[in-house]
Amino acid sequence: MPTPAAWRQWHRWIGAPAALFLVFASATGVLVAGTEFFGADEAAREANRKLISTVTTASAPASWSAPVTAAFAEAATRAPNAPVDKVTIEFKGVAPVIAIYTGKPTGGEDQKLLFNATTGAYLATESYRDKPLIHRIHSGEFFGDGGLVVSMLWGLALLGLSISGWMIYLRMLRVDRPERTGLKRFFF
Repeated sequence: MPTPAAWRQWHRWIGAPAALFLVFASATGVLVAGTEFFGADEAAREANRKLISTVTTASAPASWSAPVTAAFAEAATRAPNAPVDKVTIEFKGVAPVIAIYTGKPTGGEDQKLLFNATTGAYLATESYRDKPLIHRIHSGEFFGDGGLVVSMLWGLALLGLSISGWMIYLRMLRVDRPERTGLKRFFF
């Protein structure tokens, strides 16, 4: 078993570079949480939570298929022959929406076409990315495969820092020091 001095040395060696990554991960994590908590998407989810959808499992197929058909017809005029990555339908809400996500013919994400889920009428076109930018920065994915590898390594460094810190703490608890009484025995 390594000595307490060895654990402290490993803890310092791991801790110095890990602190830089901890600052990065915590700062971007706060931004991710903030955009989730204060973002428009969260406000819409909260507003829609108490509403009831007009479409049920017993609804006639035309109640959902006709707007989807109209949305695809309009999408074909706005993005001819574009590959469709996915389609989402939100029947519930003040403005129910069908979103058609198109990709580029060479691969990758392109645009998000929004249509009224009741009529199929065109509403807007938005940029489409699989994940929001701040999520990709936080995970390291923004920096490519190398960023994901570094992200995994800093996660391992923080795990090592935690383990070595706990080992130091547990070893300190084993040392009998008469001046430590009460909570001072556990918190140095």
